[in-house]
Amino acid sequence: MPDSLTQQMAPQPLLKMCEVSKSFPGVQALYQVQLTVQRGEIHALLGENGAGKSTLIKILGGVHQPDCGTIEIDGRAVAFSSPRAALDAGIGIIYQEFNLAPTLTATENLFLGQERSTWGFLQRRREHDRAQKFFARLGVPIPLDVPCSELSVAQQQIVEIAKALSREARLLVMDEPTTALTPAEVDRLMDVIGELRAQGLGVIYISHRLDEIQRIADQATILRDGQCVGTLKRSEMNRQTIIEWMVGRQIENEFPKQATVLGATRLEVKNLCRGVAVRDVSFHVRAGEVLGITGLVGAGRTETARLIFGADRRDEGSIHLDGRTLKIRNPRDAIRAGICLLTEDRKHQGLMLDRSVQENFGLPNLKEFSIGGFLCQRHERIAWSGYRDQLQIKVPHAETLATHLSGGNQQKVVLAKWLQANASVVMFDEPTRGIDVGAKYEIYLLVNQLAQAGKAIIVISSELPEVLGISDRILVMHDGRISGELLEPRQATQQQIMQLAVG
Repeated sequence: MPDSLTQQMAPQPLLKMCEVSKSFPGVQALYQVQLTVQRGEIHALLGENGAGKSTLIKILGGVHQPDCGTIEIDGRAVAFSSPRAALDAGIGIIYQEFNLAPTLTATENLFLGQERSTWGFLQRRREHDRAQKFFARLGVPIPLDVPCSELSVAQQQIVEIAKALSREARLLVMDEPTTALTPAEVDRLMDVIGELRAQGLGVIYISHRLDEIQRIADQATILRDGQCVGTLKRSEMNRQTIIEWMVGRQIENEFPKQATVLGATRLEVKNLCRGVAVRDVSFHVRAGEVLGITGLVGAGRTETARLIFGADRRDEGSIHLDGRTLKIRNPRDAIRAGICLLTEDRKHQGLMLDRSVQENFGLPNLKEFSIGGFLCQRHERIAWSGYRDQLQIKVPHAETLATHLSGGNQQKVVLAKWLQANASVVMFDEPTRGIDVGAKYEIYLLVNQLAQAGKAIIVISSELPEVLGISDRILVMHDGRISGELLEPRQATQQQIMQLAVG
């Protein structure tokens, strides 16, 4: 059969983006990017932060218009002038930050903006029945008459998917959908996505968690510096290959743990308690040691770190640093004592996004940069420049707003301000959440450097390969308590951690 005839008989792809380019002032965000998604296909879109994934999805969603290139849906050329136009064409995008009205119920969110009425009265019963059908299609029961603010993150995720289906979406884009989910919730979401694939929907799946990509994706397109590096078939999705394509270089060891001579105990906490969130927690960390703390969501990991940092008031317990008993009533006391916390939510708790990177760096160090009660910006600028170079923070200039940095560089700015404060104890809470593989590797190297400098390091993480890969010792929490300890992480398994995590 002639090739031309074969091509004519072949089914049209659901989505075809050809040679899409987009630039912003001073930045070439995308250059001649190609992306093709078939019906009933889960297509991963991968790349480091700043690679162009978000820009490409915003073009597909009608938020941005491309400078050049074409978009085809079912073989028909389209041009989306607005998000509404993309919705009408069957493009449903579920962003990392959910777009739900928290005070409205799941049913009300599903049909918000497309309500139907009879004689001026909303067709409540009809909406209720339709909502039940959508959730039955996904195989997940959701309370229909409860405000979405009272639903779990996993349930809100399902509501977002159902909302897209209610608008007859044929192509679903999911941006980091499992960031805040437990392993069991991740499993259920994977089942739901598999069901959507079986029903003929196309799914574009964006995630930094490569184990999920290998588990669920049929193909993976990889972007780097705004250009398409290539597309891998499922049989070609070797983890090392994906990493090398993403970062443009070979990374021999994803978790570059370096041996460190451990010193005396630096931090010791005894019998920490706060209600039912933290119950009788005791442990120690030695100089040069990386202590991993893990467990399921709600196990008390973050709450423990906040008690040590003084962000929450403890009911009982004591905190000791280098043999001294500390009186920590608030974060200021902790900072003065030499304890710092890189918070789980760096954007809202670790940085002032509408302030410059230099201002963020100097904020906890104002006393050191002040002369006679006045801030010496020259001293602040010199110190900032040193850490910018040392940590390889990619930022155009000191006045760049923190909101304009990638997740990895934002994390480095937070780390820089604590290093300037000369902290003895550094606590990382989910340090690589939402960060690409290359930036993760740099964070791991920084953890090694801090450990070799004699700092006591605590890394709280829900990514089990990460905890196993970078820790000298691991504590597992369950229901506010320490449920177990692993002394040899290199010989431990994820299954052992999960057994302790579920109690």
